[in-house]
Amino acid sequence: MKGVLLAGGSGTRLAPLTLIVNKHLLPVYNKPMILYPLDTLKRAGATDIMLVSGPEHINQFKEFLGDGAKYGVSLTYGIQEKAGGIAEALGLCEAFAAGEDIHMILGDNIFSKTFTPTKSNYGCTVFLKEVDEESIRSLGSAVVEGDTVVFVEEKPKEPKSTLAVSGYYLFPGSAFELIKTLKPSARGELEITDLIDFYVKNDDCGFVMVDGYWSDAGTHDSLLNASTYIREESKAS
Repeated sequence: MKGVLLAGGSGTRLAPLTLIVNKHLLPVYNKPMILYPLDTLKRAGATDIMLVSGPEHINQFKEFLGDGAKYGVSLTYGIQEKAGGIAEALGLCEAFAAGEDIHMILGDNIFSKTFTPTKSNYGCTVFLKEVDEESIRSLGSAVVEGDTVVFVEEKPKEPKSTLAVSGYYLFPGSAFELIKTLKPSARGELEITDLIDFYVKNDDCGFVMVDGYWSDAGTHDSLLNASTYIREESKAS
């Protein structure tokens, strides 16, 4: 099983912490952020992993993680030359995927140790978490009926749901051909929500509800909250 770990971005929300260090190498309590999504992929059984980052940061990851052996995984590295969106970054992994299904996680997403990703009965699987109405406006939102997703929207101004699309996704090998048909959004990026929407419109997007804690750690407040959660989780285990 193959995994994709996305660790790009400029980290502007965490400036000045990220002026010289990639945000995914900042500490979340007692270890660098990147090790948490790496561990989540391992729990899913995806130990053959491609890490994608920008050219200015890729060597930081290579120096820290190496070939991944000491963390129980096999790592390959890919470079996203500029910020072209999550879907574009996934598209860079086509040769690595070699037609297989892909588990993909965003590098700033922190899940509890009890979260083990499992596939739905559909081509694409998203992992959803109920959040408050204020939070959903800065996230991807999903509407579900039965066991499928029937609508997705990125950063909704008037949310139709408070079910947030977390930063963990399961895509079939067909996703790479679909990525090639995407058009850049208003901000000039290939949006992951647009890719998911192909499956939604074909009644082929299932979902799994996230048990336990989930947050991204991409702001000062969420980084602090994630560190506090991990500290308490460590005490309890």
